[in-house]
Amino acid sequence: MSSASSAIQPRPERRLLSASADWGNLASLLASASARYGNKIALICGEEQLSFRDLYLRALRLANALEALDIGRGDRVTLYTQNSWQWIVSYYAVASLGAVLNPINIMLTGEEVQYIANDCGAKAIIAPSTKAEMLMDVRRSTGLKHVIVHGGPAPTEAVAFDDLLSARAAKDDRHLVSAEEISTIMYTSGTTGHPKGAMLRHRNLSLNAALCATVHLRNHSDTVVTGVPLCHVYGSMILNASMLSGATLVLMERFHEGLALQLISSHRATLFEGVPSMLMYMLNSPELNRHDLSSLTRCTTGGQTMPLAKMEEAEERFGCRVLEIWGMTEIAGAGTSVPFYGPSRLGSIGVTLPGIECCIADPVDGVGELMVRGPIVMAGYYGNDCATQQMIESDGWLHTGDLARMEPDGYIYIVDRKKDLIITGGYNVYPAEIERVLAMHPAVAIVAVGSCPHPTKGEIAKAYVVPKRDCAVDEAGLLDFCRQHLAAYKMPRAIQLVPDLPKTSTGKILRRQLHQLDAK
Repeated sequence: MSSASSAIQPRPERRLLSASADWGNLASLLASASARYGNKIALICGEEQLSFRDLYLRALRLANALEALDIGRGDRVTLYTQNSWQWIVSYYAVASLGAVLNPINIMLTGEEVQYIANDCGAKAIIAPSTKAEMLMDVRRSTGLKHVIVHGGPAPTEAVAFDDLLSARAAKDDRHLVSAEEISTIMYTSGTTGHPKGAMLRHRNLSLNAALCATVHLRNHSDTVVTGVPLCHVYGSMILNASMLSGATLVLMERFHEGLALQLISSHRATLFEGVPSMLMYMLNSPELNRHDLSSLTRCTTGGQTMPLAKMEEAEERFGCRVLEIWGMTEIAGAGTSVPFYGPSRLGSIGVTLPGIECCIADPVDGVGELMVRGPIVMAGYYGNDCATQQMIESDGWLHTGDLARMEPDGYIYIVDRKKDLIITGGYNVYPAEIERVLAMHPAVAIVAVGSCPHPTKGEIAKAYVVPKRDCAVDEAGLLDFCRQHLAAYKMPRAIQLVPDLPKTSTGKILRRQLHQLDAK
């Protein structure tokens, strides 16, 4: 037997994984991975390579140091940092204490951080040193007691992350908290008003990762490349599923299409995970043909629907299946997925994950709101019972806001976001339907459709198109193409060529900001 294969043989489980330990606790995912896979590489991030045991020991040291700072069960700890090994170590350290994780995006402003820290009552925040001075101001106007920084010098009133790691031994003598306790308060994007904090139990997140690992056939032979932010629920699913399956995670600090292609090739990755725009940027990259992607066996994509034509192109160019998943923060990740061994249904978000229920509420011509029920549904919104009651029915069904249809065999197709529906002259027009058609045009790299006010029709659809490199295309030609595939009432009334589209940090296209691109 080779040394590489012997390194990943199951090992006797440590005391932490005794019969009394609760599998569903997030900390047990890393502890179990360390016991089973030991010195196998768990994480590659830039120049840093850490084994499962390395991550586990660092998480134990940090947990003991945080405990010495009087951070314990129920205390909220905000993770305000980019994708890094420090983020991962902090995640599992906080979970092992029974404290509550509050992952937020590194791109948030000081004002936004202050709102969230106040709203969830954060006791500590972990961030890069570049954010230290701003966080000192936040600390003075919130209940924050500790600002912990890494990657550079810490101000006088802050705590150095490296000092915490070096000051404490990696001893483990704490009992795991129940999997039914709240592990995470994860804030939704807040497209209107302030964001809301979804309270997720340990079991919500660990079970979601386990179900995804199962339907995607993840295992210890996998090498996973991703640039999805770990602070996003999709990123946390990828991380926890990698721990569960013993896969090596190749993590980009931030997504770049050229780097993604390079990492897939150089590490012989078997799985790439990202949102649709990431795959589409990779398809349009001049570096696509310079890299060997033959190691890929599958890609997952979620966050938004991906046009069918682009999924077909991705499967052809990447040489593997593209498995679409659907999910949301309020269900701790995915709720449906196309299974690896299931039939190829490009354009479908797949079937409901095992043990979860989905239904189409109040369908009209087969289309209605997708609803979800089961053990992955959040406990509610932190401090907001009214919003919780509006989101979750008394019988446990959660409103998703997505319009969908379900085939007799259980495969589900997203029609569009309920809030993105365009009503033009009394007709329902779904932006995703127009996007799917325009994406079929050979000169279109990426497309998004938004609405514009109209004096008689109420609103009309307008398409914003990023052309492929070195392809000639004009608005008139694209409109002619649409006429061949769309009913007259579904036609976009305007098309504008643009160099790029507004996106979130996860790569989701922001339809509500498309109007900012309007030509003057």
